Amino acid sequence: MELVIINLLDGLVMGLLLFMLSSGLTLIFSMMGVLNFAHASFYMLGAYFGYQISQYVGFWPGLIIAPVLVGCGGALIERYGLRRVHKFGHVPELIFTFGLALLIEEVVQFIWGKSQMAYDEPAVLNFALFSIGGNEFPAYKVFMIFIAVGIFLVLLYILTRTRVGLVIQAALSYPDTVQNLGHNVPLVFMGVFGVGTALAGLAGVIAGPSLGTFPGMAFLLGSIVFVTIVVGGLGSLWGALLASLLIGWLLTFAASYNVHMSDVLTAIGFTPPEDMAEHFLRDLWTLTMPQIGPILPYILMVLILIVRPRGLMGKREV
Repeated sequence: MELVIINLLDGLVMGLLLFMLSSGLTLIFSMMGVLNFAHASFYMLGAYFGYQISQYVGFWPGLIIAPVLVGCGGALIERYGLRRVHKFGHVPELIFTFGLALLIEEVVQFIWGKSQMAYDEPAVLNFALFSIGGNEFPAYKVFMIFIAVGIFLVLLYILTRTRVGLVIQAALSYPDTVQNLGHNVPLVFMGVFGVGTALAGLAGVIAGPSLGTFPGMAFLLGSIVFVTIVVGGLGSLWGALLASLLIGWLLTFAASYNVHMSDVLTAIGFTPPEDMAEHFLRDLWTLTMPQIGPILPYILMVLILIVRPRGLMGKREV
């Protein structure tokens, strides 16, 4: 029972981290139709900026300054780069953002090198808040949970209770109508892109001390973020939260239980073929849950798209 509770808490942390990344991207993707391959690179930039700033003024100023820098950089990239190729269609956008991701990774390695940075959590949070069955749960992870929940509540309030949020939601589905009503839709796009990248940067600042700050950190979460927004549904903040939590728990529980696929297949009534030694299912029969854990989010995405093409809470089909 203690292991279940610890996995629930760790999955909650992982899921809320994914939400911080996917919340901005789901608005960008659904509003502009831009499949931004560089989104996770802004997450990495946030971690490195947070690390560098913390070397001079400490962790807490970096928590504020780094996301602002990343968000401003994202807004400028949208204004002077992405907007110029947007009119030529999706393929140039994909090439641009893919190239941007490669460029950011190379710049990071050129400036900070390929080694992992000694980016530590603040001393005030460097203790175990409680213990369950001998497993200590760090106070810093609880801090991550509160930050992510706070971001969700702020975004939900802005999108549902403010004039800016109403304009953003209208621009998601009816950009021409919003433009005709006198609103500057390109400025809205730039603002949303900047805020989305700033959220990715904030996730990087928070995750850097816990998950490690190194050049490959963008690659680890990059594809999972797109799975999250597809599962949750385009344009849905609640969907992004729900999908993030599901995927976080799915990955955490899969990595914690050494269950063999043979046990699972036998439990559902599947019997191995007599010529198992030469059958193509031989390798599948010997796999364990931690081995197939990384592909489970993609299996979930395929199943969701088959049953509900709009995603769990999406407003239109992917």
